Amino acid sequence: MFADQRDTTRRFFIEVWRKHQEKKPLEPLESLILDVLLMHPEYHVILHADIVDKDYLPEMGETNPFLHLGLHIAIREQLSTDRPVGIRALYQSLRAKARDVHELEHQMLECLAETLWLAQRNNTLPDEQAYLAQLKRLL
Repeated sequence: MFADQRDTTRRFFIEVWRKHQEKKPLEPLESLILDVLLMHPEYHVILHADIVDKDYLPEMGETNPFLHLGLHIAIREQLSTDRPVGIRALYQSLRAKARDVHELEHQMLECLAETLWLAQRNNTLPDEQAYLAQLKRLL
């Protein structure tokens, strides 16, 4: 079941890239994904390879590019909905101090990834307040 979801999501990223390459119109969500894809030229090769079933193993020093891209998208979705409440204002404060918005997103997604990992490990919902507290420490 999870592999099917994973593969479907990965295929969607690849399809967005293909549409971009063919200069086809994109839906709003596709445009959001494309913005993140364009920020990561190091991942473009996997978008051409159409390899959706590869496992990326952190214990082997591998970064899962689809997870990384997905976390960027999650941050942007959080900002657009201000969920958890207050993240948008906090982001504006962080952005005022940041030299590089992409690097700021990387710092934020580290916090998000840890929050999600803890929730998964503890079999609980993500702790939004702990997540916001981590983000505040970036100030």
